[in-house]
Amino acid sequence: MAELNWDERPSDLRDPVMVAAFGGWNDAAAAASSAVVFLGEKFAATRVAAIDPEEFYDFQATRPLIDLTSGDGNAAVVWPEVEVLVARPADSSRDFILVAGAEPSMRWRAFCGILLDAAGTLGVRRVVTLGSLLADVVHNHPIRLTGMASDPALISGMNFRPPSYAGPTGIVGVLHHAATEAGFESVSMWAPVSHYAAGLTNAKGSLALIRALERVTGIDVEAGDLERAADSFENQVARAVEAEPRLRQLVEQLEDAAERAGDGPQEDLPTGDELAAELEKFLRERDDPA
Repeated sequence: MAELNWDERPSDLRDPVMVAAFGGWNDAAAAASSAVVFLGEKFAATRVAAIDPEEFYDFQATRPLIDLTSGDGNAAVVWPEVEVLVARPADSSRDFILVAGAEPSMRWRAFCGILLDAAGTLGVRRVVTLGSLLADVVHNHPIRLTGMASDPALISGMNFRPPSYAGPTGIVGVLHHAATEAGFESVSMWAPVSHYAAGLTNAKGSLALIRALERVTGIDVEAGDLERAADSFENQVARAVEAEPRLRQLVEQLEDAAERAGDGPQEDLPTGDELAAELEKFLRERDDPA
């Protein structure tokens, strides 16, 4: 069985750039995967290939889906594929190759090899990976991305925070490394998102990634819908913080510490679990007052 199943192999792509994000550990508050979904919807992306999940997923950890509500007794099982899609912005000299799906469970080197072979087949020279991480950042503060590149010139002048992390990595880190080793121009961009709002999709983080992606690819993205979603996210969290004294106190501590310490390490702050629990409790009680 082929591990990459092609629907079609387009040959007329315009200097395409591959953009990849994966749900799961690399995707706090779904900010990175939502950015790729937004691009696909914005530019009416079409699927050209999918990775067969059989050799890459533990189906007890990433389960297939089924819908039995139709009552016809013949419901299809939806498997956790990683899809490769083509998006063709009308007013651009480049196309997007979008990669979206859940982080695989195993055989990461083979998985990355399949994606990069597909990239080569489609004429890709630049691979951009997107991620998001939980951080001690306040929901209404500007988002400063963390970024790295195979060639520093690719992200010059973008005011990215240099990476300072050492520890376990996810498929985004492995794919970025593999792309660099394979000779692709490679960029990895990460959005820090508020740990106390981790239960909400963070459109503000997605918007920050899209705006940086415009700079990295030279492809303009009209993102009015995403801007409104980012405002809605910020307003929703702000209402919860204002209405809940305990949550407000914890966020004020975080703001004060950020002002005192700038970009330095934060100490004596409420934990992400404390903050998230307060926010989720408030939203749950608001939605279900009984």
